[in-house]
Amino acid sequence: MAVSLPQSPKPSSRRRPPPLDQAALERLALRYVERFATTRGKLSAYLARKIRERGWDGEPADPGGVAERMAALGYVDDRAFAEQKGAALGRRGYGARRVAETLRAAGLDAEDAAPVLEQARAAALESALRLARRKRIGPFAEVPADALQRARQLGQLLRAGHAPALARRIVEAEPGATLDEE
Repeated sequence: MAVSLPQSPKPSSRRRPPPLDQAALERLALRYVERFATTRGKLSAYLARKIRERGWDGEPADPGGVAERMAALGYVDDRAFAEQKGAALGRRGYGARRVAETLRAAGLDAEDAAPVLEQARAAALESALRLARRKRIGPFAEVPADALQRARQLGQLLRAGHAPALARRIVEAEPGATLDEE
């Protein structure tokens, strides 16, 4: 019995794009900011990745400088991005810890993220209850959860970025109970 070995894939017939220069980098940045809400950090990382992939032709590249120019022109606004992302995560029921991690991953500095994090901390109970309502946890459950279900529900709330004490309060609440700020 003859066994055939897999053939190596044929070389791609696609032509490799030419190396980037300053003008092409500016065009890439403009195209990126017109398509996505972004931060200076994310834009700089995107441009650096494109330089690694395609190479560079000309004076040394400065993706951070291009990102700063886009911000100076008003195409990139870190504070507005932070506010929009924080509000969206809060509406989905995520807690302050998850909001902080998302903003940090987006490359925001502490100055731009601070007001959003304060809002997330102030609305902790409201966003936790929003998630509990969506997942039918604690006061929004139809029947009381058993120990295994409560452990899973606690994990859901903790992964969503809520404080352990608040998550435990919600999970241990009886169906139909109302939770007030303490």
